[in-house]
Amino acid sequence: QVQLVESGGGLVQAGGSLRLSCAASGRTLSVTTVGWFRQAPGKEREFVAADSWSGGRTSYADSVKGRFIISRDNAKNTAYLQMNSLKPEDTAAYYCAGKRGTLRLATNTEYEYWGQGTQVTVSS
Repeated sequence: QVQLVESGGGLVQAGGSLRLSCAASGRTLSVTTVGWFRQAPGKEREFVAADSWSGGRTSYADSVKGRFIISRDNAKNTAYLQMNSLKPEDTAAYYCAGKRGTLRLATNTEYEYWGQGTQVTVSS
């Protein structure tokens, strides 16, 4: 099993930045892709970004491309989501997720492990 714990959410003004962290523990070697998803009230969970290190690629939703950066620190078993130029429409609960494999990075049902989520609120 793999446990994922997010942190770093909060309230920020539009145009500001936040960095989310996702700390992994347990059988972390089984995870080769980490993704970030978000869910706003009344909306479906949507893909934000993914980092597939065994596949050597990252992927971003069009809505965050150029503003968000996904990264990781293997020594710390931690993934990050740097969020810049935040907009009110970025307000949501953000979840990190882990999976084996390098395909279908944007498909949430492909992910086996999920964190509990961290709230990001962007005020206008």
